[in-house]
Amino acid sequence: MRFAAKDFWSSIITGFVTGAIAWKIADFLEVQRIGGFSFAWLTVLVPVCWIIGVNFGYFLGQKIAFFNQFGKFVAVGFTNAAVDFGILYLLIAFSGVATGYYYAAFKALSFLIAALHSYLWNKFWVFDATATGQVGGELTKFFAVSVSAAIINVLVASGVVNILGPQLGLSHEAWAGIGAAIGSATALAVSFVGFRVIVFKK
Repeated sequence: MRFAAKDFWSSIITGFVTGAIAWKIADFLEVQRIGGFSFAWLTVLVPVCWIIGVNFGYFLGQKIAFFNQFGKFVAVGFTNAAVDFGILYLLIAFSGVATGYYYAAFKALSFLIAALHSYLWNKFWVFDATATGQVGGELTKFFAVSVSAAIINVLVASGVVNILGPQLGLSHEAWAGIGAAIGSATALAVSFVGFRVIVFKK
């Protein structure tokens, strides 16, 4: 497989969305600017990174076909995370509420919107599954795989943090980040296999 026009424009769109959301969240959280420059540069840098990442996936796919889709899957995964955070912070910004029941409702809504966004990009770009099954059945399986991956994410991260515990002299705070990263990586692999084998199987 080769990097096509569809890959180029999909990388540009998802990369721009990710960069724009990251820029606005950084402004909202008043993150210190690098060299005094606005984080608007992310709207250019991220699409370039996505193009490079998808091309790298195709390069690896010459040896192992699995990577032809995985590069796109990772790009969409980061974009979905940006959409999730973006909706959450948008609701917080408009309401002025960041705790309690409202926060739980905001997080549920942002997750649902991000999941729908994820479904569309995975269906039409990553797995190019325009001719598979009924949308209702796909959505049900998609959410089932997504929820399963989320549970695995939490279980793996919790196991690393609470059972294995800090290693290499790291603090509990630093190790919490390591646990989250391992949980996310595991969930990413589970999601990819689930979407490829169960949801968008051709």
